[in-house]
Amino acid sequence: MLFRKAFLVFTAVIAASASLGAEPQTQRMQYSVSLLGLPIARAVLESRINDAGFAIAGTFSSAGIARIFDKTDGTVSVAGNFRANESRPRDYSLNYVSGKKKQLTQIQFNGARVTKTVNEPPLRKRGKDWVPLHNDHLVEVSDPLSALLLPAESASNICNRTIRVYDGEARVDLVLRPAHPSDYFKSAEVTCVVQFVPVAGYRPNHSTIKHLRDRAKIRIGFAPIGNQRLYSPVEASIGTKIGTVHVKARPA
Repeated sequence: MLFRKAFLVFTAVIAASASLGAEPQTQRMQYSVSLLGLPIARAVLESRINDAGFAIAGTFSSAGIARIFDKTDGTVSVAGNFRANESRPRDYSLNYVSGKKKQLTQIQFNGARVTKTVNEPPLRKRGKDWVPLHNDHLVEVSDPLSALLLPAESASNICNRTIRVYDGEARVDLVLRPAHPSDYFKSAEVTCVVQFVPVAGYRPNHSTIKHLRDRAKIRIGFAPIGNQRLYSPVEASIGTKIGTVHVKARPA
């Protein structure tokens, strides 16, 4: 469970890259996730993107020593359209097995509003300290996979924005601000520092939430896709309680 939550967060911040053009282009990307230099996860995503919309699908799994303690395998997909300066998903699906646990999450969108969420098996009943999710939390939101696939006029427009993310249970805001040049990733045209702001669907006193909210240093590096006004993350790092997790993409 710990691996699954961490892996999805880290791969979400580097939503699939692809080349754009008037006709749909297809590209496969491989993502590696490491902790303290040791591999803990991998994914392969295939993207079809053109000027009007996108479709991303792929597989992910735990890797290295992480697979000994938390064997996780799954699939993820999303399809949607581009509107103004954001990606708007229509259908998102996550299906995985972690140890003996199986989980399916499906989210349907209409515009930027969530219209339906399916979790199988259903989510467990939460305690009194749980911050509940309300309908107004599900407006102007995106799924974890396409949240950071960003239309923009230029790199200077990337980092000054707040992205509202919903994963089928939790709602968080990712507040992007320009990073200091000394913190830039060499593989990126622009690097943002990210503030993690939990909104609903979480326990405020959970140690991981508190660390991400109050202490974690999070960076995401973006690069342009093709000749179009679209930017995608190519590298990311996040400080956790046990060390820095690093995510990097390369062509598969």
